[in-house]
Amino acid sequence: MAITSANQLELLQTAEAVAREKMIDPSLVIEAMEESLARAAKSRYGAEMDIRVSIDRKTGKATFTRVRTVIDPEEEELENYQAQLTVEQAKQYLDAPKIGDTIVDEVPPVEMGRIAAQSAKQVILQKVREAERDRQYEEFKDRAGTIINGQVKREEYGNVIVDVGRGEAVLRRNEKIGRESYRPNDRIRCYIKEVRREARGPQIFLSRTAPEFMAELFKMEVPEIYDGIIDIKAVARDPGSRAKIAVISYDNSIDPVGACVGMRGSRVQAVVNELQGEKIDIIPWNEDAPTFLVNALQPAEVSKVVLDEEAGKIEVVVPEEQLSLAIGRRGQNVRLASQLTHLDIDIMTEEEESARRQAEFELRTKLFMDTLDLDEFFAQLLVSEGFTNLEEVAYVEAEELLVIDGVDEDTASELQARARDYLEAENKKALENARELGAEDSLLNSKASHPKWWKPLLRTTSNRWKTLRLAPTGSWPAAGPRSMASA
Repeated sequence: MAITSANQLELLQTAEAVAREKMIDPSLVIEAMEESLARAAKSRYGAEMDIRVSIDRKTGKATFTRVRTVIDPEEEELENYQAQLTVEQAKQYLDAPKIGDTIVDEVPPVEMGRIAAQSAKQVILQKVREAERDRQYEEFKDRAGTIINGQVKREEYGNVIVDVGRGEAVLRRNEKIGRESYRPNDRIRCYIKEVRREARGPQIFLSRTAPEFMAELFKMEVPEIYDGIIDIKAVARDPGSRAKIAVISYDNSIDPVGACVGMRGSRVQAVVNELQGEKIDIIPWNEDAPTFLVNALQPAEVSKVVLDEEAGKIEVVVPEEQLSLAIGRRGQNVRLASQLTHLDIDIMTEEEESARRQAEFELRTKLFMDTLDLDEFFAQLLVSEGFTNLEEVAYVEAEELLVIDGVDEDTASELQARARDYLEAENKKALENARELGAEDSLLNSKASHPKWWKPLLRTTSNRWKTLRLAPTGSWPAAGPRSMASA
């Protein structure tokens, strides 16, 4: 079949029909046709030739051309006589040829046999598939992090294949809530977790267990969140069972918890229904970590909080009757509170905390009695003032020792001298043991081996524990009358 014998507009009509069906740019289909016709021409004229085809976008006329490039034979050998020529050879076509110029000659259109036509068809289909994959990826890559509605097509090994309009997405079985199951043609709402470009096409991965899914659902149900008046600061979920969400209002006249609950719980109930009855605790967010933690552990009542910011750990003391409520079923309540606050939480009763503190008090008292040669009463005074080890006594500012009742400048100097003598003696023993084990003197004589090197760090640590050691009940701001809403 010769191209010239066919209706020239048929190419454009075919390109427009394919582009409309696949929802891609018609120019991409025409470019695929040009490449397929060029391959057919090369099979007719020779694979060494650089044959190019151009289809007029208005008339549909296909023009076949042969392109040859001018090269410098001194720098590059003339390997392809059909697609290259020297400057001397190019003078018969151009007046002043230069290296890099191209000579374009029009060649007669080819007659496509059955094999050539089939090959051209395969090239066009491949190009169309690639264009369709690129279009799908470009469309969905910017929708990652949003909610999408789809229709279930089928289920494969527990994974649900979802029709999302212009493509298919995958809801993996570990991203489903509980044991929920779907049948073909069921409507489903999911969160687009990831869009990945792969050789087989763009892969769209959905989720119904992601914390962001709940946040997006609240954004759809609560206009104040969508408008930015209320912000969701943190979300923690045990999918299908229970969740905690922390919110803050930037308008003092709007209660963030009440706005998320809605009139008679209508707003939160809509989210609960979508999440298969998952109970949701709505908590007011607070910049102060202990205050926020007290809110996050509700409905349990907290009597004391001990915070260690450097270690990222926090100890919570609750009454005996509140322990099971604070921990929750299978540790669910404290686990969700830990995820919400990004802190490691240790929960203990008041009796356990009192016993632990008493044991620590006795241990530190004995430490000071044995190492500083103090009586029990004086050692207890040091511990009561917040001193926990010898380094703090040895290198703290003298003013911090003078605030202790009965301690004058001479007593403070004597205490620090004893502490430093003991630490230096212990350090000397450690150095001798290291030498016996074969350690080099260059390492032993470094600054890090001298105890005074720790002086600034120890002073900072001592102050930190004095300022953040305990947080008694009642010192935190009130969380408000509606600190949690459960559905």
